[in-house]
Amino acid sequence: MQIQDLPYPDPGVPDARSGPRFLWWLGRNQLGGQFKALAWGLLHFLAVSALPFCVGLAVQSVIDRSGTRLALAGALMAACGACIALGELMLHRTAVTNWITAAARVQQLLARRTALLGSALTRRVAAGEVVAVSTGDVEKIGWFVEGVSRFSAAAVTVVVVCVALVVYQPALGVIVAVGVPVLAVAVLPLLPRATRRADFQREKAGRATELASDTVAGLRVLRGIGGEELFLDRYRRASQEVRRAAVHSARMWSLISAIQVLLPGLLMIAVVWRGVQLARDGRIEVGELVTVYSAVMLLTYPLRHFEEIAMAYSFSRPSARRAARVLSLERAVDSAGSLAAEVPGGDLYDPVTGLLAPSGRLTAVVCGDPDAAGLLAERLGGHASERVEDVLGGGPKGSSVVLGGVPLDELPLESARTAVLVQDKDPVLLSGSLRELFDVPASGLVSAEAALSAAQCDDVLDALTQGSLAAEDPMDARITERGRSLSGGQRQRLALARSLITDPEVLVLDEPTSAVDSHTEARIADGVRSLRAGRTTVVLTSSPLLLDHADRVVLVHEGEVVAVGVHRELVHSEPRYRAVVTRETEEEAAAETADRTALGEVTVDDEAVLDGVLEEIEETA
Repeated sequence: MQIQDLPYPDPGVPDARSGPRFLWWLGRNQLGGQFKALAWGLLHFLAVSALPFCVGLAVQSVIDRSGTRLALAGALMAACGACIALGELMLHRTAVTNWITAAARVQQLLARRTALLGSALTRRVAAGEVVAVSTGDVEKIGWFVEGVSRFSAAAVTVVVVCVALVVYQPALGVIVAVGVPVLAVAVLPLLPRATRRADFQREKAGRATELASDTVAGLRVLRGIGGEELFLDRYRRASQEVRRAAVHSARMWSLISAIQVLLPGLLMIAVVWRGVQLARDGRIEVGELVTVYSAVMLLTYPLRHFEEIAMAYSFSRPSARRAARVLSLERAVDSAGSLAAEVPGGDLYDPVTGLLAPSGRLTAVVCGDPDAAGLLAERLGGHASERVEDVLGGGPKGSSVVLGGVPLDELPLESARTAVLVQDKDPVLLSGSLRELFDVPASGLVSAEAALSAAQCDDVLDALTQGSLAAEDPMDARITERGRSLSGGQRQRLALARSLITDPEVLVLDEPTSAVDSHTEARIADGVRSLRAGRTTVVLTSSPLLLDHADRVVLVHEGEVVAVGVHRELVHSEPRYRAVVTRETEEEAAAETADRTALGEVTVDDEAVLDGVLEEIEETA
């Protein structure tokens, strides 16, 4: 895999049982690139290690006054120089390719897992951790994956040089062969402590990132209540904790680096001291001493990769563990599906709650609990999770929402998402132009102008155009990150327009007008009803303006459908419905029912409800 071939057609199925297993899986999926880097690394390191033998041969040829051997040494040095240059160039090229492709594979896996889990991801993993995994962690994972091949080449080179020195000059080669392994393992006792400090630093950094993300996301609200300084102080303290943890970790790594410099220096002193003694006794030639000395000096170059791979593993292990944690998360239902990829049509039915949304009709759903309404919206879209089942009841097996007689759980995920689109109560706007915002999979039957008009976005277009003076076409106006330059109602209406333009078979809207005024809300209700004519639309709301425009109103109480009708009928005949829609308290409901009783307008059902309300009041008292 080359960089120009990215992204991967299929990044594969990762082994996410643990961080080390995930790193091993990544390495196995890049064996071709690893072997290329190993080959070029061997060429480079062995050419560098051969230079001392060439220098020793040249020195000895000068002492012996041999022009032939001097010319041979020069030719060998030139050949080594060419191999060093070629090996360094191709090793760097291959290593960077391995790094980027490994990081890209992890990013693709994370993106697919995020799309698969949807809103359930942030309920299981903190947003700051997701950001840390998808940014800094992928680089550290890629660093270790590509560093393995360079470390392998360096290790092979060290073994070859030690063996060659033992054969070339046994008296000094034995010292080198014994001392180099000591150099390699000397820092191993320090690695666990360095790893723990690195883990602690990553934990503090993830917490600071999460706190910064939350602060920026809620900055408008924080300014409104005067709390921005409080949160900024919290972030300052968190960032200082990260700094102290980083300094604490850097001290250990600096100690490891110092040992990697000190011990080779001691080995070189020992070799030179012993070599001078042997040269005085005439047991070795000057050229041999120069060769051994130069070889020991250049061995520090491949030995650096021992420290680097230890550092790369220490930094990548917690990153891989976090990535594996995210990648191991599964949906409550299978995403592959057992049916053919098709987009069914017909009535939408939920067997758990008993909710039925007839095809081509506008159905409004009223829930007394806003959280239950949001979970019901997720369930209707096939985003079922454990929390949905716990709140709404039922079980994931045999209780899938059915569209036109086809269970959504048995459809491939892409088909289910095409058939049913869910817009939650807090939709997200991505930065970019308005044209890019509406560049989503759609049927092509609804234009951007029609969707914007139905969502009453005229003032939103004016605000975006004023903020983008260079944009001649309103569709080229820029939207800031998460639409923070717009009000909550403006963001809500833009998100509604984006949902309308997709023109799905079933559109589920969770409180789509909670942040707009009543006049705009009434016009939006008319626009949505007109634009979605002939399509199935489900709106979870308690707004009388939207409820009055619905063809069918369903009251869901404690996870079950308890009343079906139209708004004007239910508001008079169903006290529980009236309490939710009018925000009526139990005391007010009891007083109203008592007044109706005095006028002889209370039915048997009303009396039963009144008795229940009075009992609850007495128990509370």
